[in-house]
Amino acid sequence: MTQFGFCVPVFANPGAAFFRTPAWTQLDPVAAIDAAVEAERLGFDSIWVADHLMHGFDDAILEGWSTLSVIAGRTDTVKLGTIHLAQPFRQPAIAAKMAASLDALSGGRLIFFYDCGWQEAEVRAYGLDWPSEDERIARMEDGLDLIKQLWESETPVAHRGRFYSTDGAVCRPRPLRRPAIWLGEARTQRWLDAIVRHADGWNSVPASPARLRQKIDALQAACTRAGRELSELELSLEIQVLIAPTEREVSDTARHIASLPASKRGTPRDDVLEALKDGRPLGEVIDDWLVGTPAQIAEQVNTYTRLGISHFMLWFVDFPRLDGMRLFADTRPC
Repeated sequence: MTQFGFCVPVFANPGAAFFRTPAWTQLDPVAAIDAAVEAERLGFDSIWVADHLMHGFDDAILEGWSTLSVIAGRTDTVKLGTIHLAQPFRQPAIAAKMAASLDALSGGRLIFFYDCGWQEAEVRAYGLDWPSEDERIARMEDGLDLIKQLWESETPVAHRGRFYSTDGAVCRPRPLRRPAIWLGEARTQRWLDAIVRHADGWNSVPASPARLRQKIDALQAACTRAGRELSELELSLEIQVLIAPTEREVSDTARHIASLPASKRGTPRDDVLEALKDGRPLGEVIDDWLVGTPAQIAEQVNTYTRLGISHFMLWFVDFPRLDGMRLFADTRPC
């Protein structure tokens, strides 16, 4: 069964870059949490919170783990995850303890979506280490080995890794069930090898069907080399959604977004702006969103599911309006 998740707007990024939250001009923490609660009421399967320290047009963003914890307390059954929980922000043994506690408190709802860190500017701004990409991946793998030991061990853990160690660490209460570990993207062979070794699920950032096929092919090749079946991984896609009852309303929403003062985060989407200028349907020019009427979006979802995607993580670009998420829920594609 295809699952649909809601990405919580924990930052505002208005304007013609059309990046994640392009209709939102100012972060409102209460509105962000209320939207997550509404997503569960509407029947979304999962809720996702981005994990950054600085993001959006004014670098204002809610901290990921504390935000997810608040949402856990305001919801009952929906799955919970961070988008790229950044390893540099939290020592892995502490991350294991935090995750075990949240899973226990939420009734076993956590998905542990982990990452080695990709935003150099925010890491350096906060005075944290930023080694080479290969070392960041190695640190993440050492961290994941430790995290899994802490979740699963019946006895105190004495870990002696390349980067991290513990001396009799105990992680209790344990998770209600070992959280699924997700890793994302397919950037390098080193990264693909880490995914195949550690992950239960894989995620792509927004991508066209053609680009997504290339990523999945690379992941398949890595699985084959390691003797693992691709079918063992849950494949997911993070993607933006612009949905409205008619194509005209889709274009009207995009025009409103394009008229907003532009954020410094991202560059203008010239393909979108030119389509609006020429009066062309956006679905003809945007191939890395779900865009259009409910029927058109259902066709686009089917294209991705045929590639193997079974879990969508959705950013509704009309937020702070809730029309898009409500229409999507009412006309759920599958």
